[in-house]
Amino acid sequence: MKLRKATAVAATALVLSVTATACGGDDSKSSASGSGSGGGDKIKIGIKYDQPGLGLKEPDGSFSGFDVDVATYVAKELGYDADQIEWVETKSADRENALSRGDVKIIAATYSITDERKAKVDFAGPYLLAHQDLLVKSDSDISKGTDLNGKKLCSVTGSTSAQNVHDTIAPKAQLREYSGYSECIAGLQSGAVDAVTTDDSILAGFAAQDKYKGQFKLAGLKLSNENYGIGVKKGDTKTVNKINTALEKMVSDGSWEKAVEKNFGPADYKNEPAPKIGNIVK
Repeated sequence: MKLRKATAVAATALVLSVTATACGGDDSKSSASGSGSGGGDKIKIGIKYDQPGLGLKEPDGSFSGFDVDVATYVAKELGYDADQIEWVETKSADRENALSRGDVKIIAATYSITDERKAKVDFAGPYLLAHQDLLVKSDSDISKGTDLNGKKLCSVTGSTSAQNVHDTIAPKAQLREYSGYSECIAGLQSGAVDAVTTDDSILAGFAAQDKYKGQFKLAGLKLSNENYGIGVKKGDTKTVNKINTALEKMVSDGSWEKAVEKNFGPADYKNEPAPKIGNIVK
């Protein structure tokens, strides 16, 4: 009787062990989906949903833009096909938290590399050097910052771009804050504002839209240097190194230049050459 009871207990333990192992296997697979190690079911990538030319969710549910193309290339080099990418909208104010929480594996969302951000996350790249600039109408006589004195300058609520222009080069500019860049661009088209300011890459993306082609131009002022990097959770050096290798390959095989032309070409965007990995322009 004692032997039978012991055998029954052992059998039960064996079943429980197998069950736990099976559950553990599922968790491991789920974890790999965001691990960036390749071979997992999915990789979650944070992007913007509302920036034409960079990160835009199209009406049909697809995604387009330079950030999307760069992230897709990088994901492939990490072992993920395009249909294994789960795009996650990542607002500017939530980027660091999204990485630390593990909501996404990487972020490619006009994410400028700064010392303050580097204290919270790690960056691969940079993969694009942008500059703060002005977007004006094609027939505008605004060609330098001081031309904005007495003119209406638009940026989005919470942005420091317009204030920077006001404080440094055009103290008599009339600042206008709208809830989004789409509203600023519409205001520029209607004449409600005379110029819009933010990163030139963002402005070029809007200007390249079919409905705006030929209507606007970039002033080319280069008011700041914005080094776009791919954000990674702090301490994940392995993933940073893999992404850097992927970015170098993207440049060397011509895919980077093709992505620039595809997304910004219609706006006649005078982009900087592809930056070297780790070279942060101050």
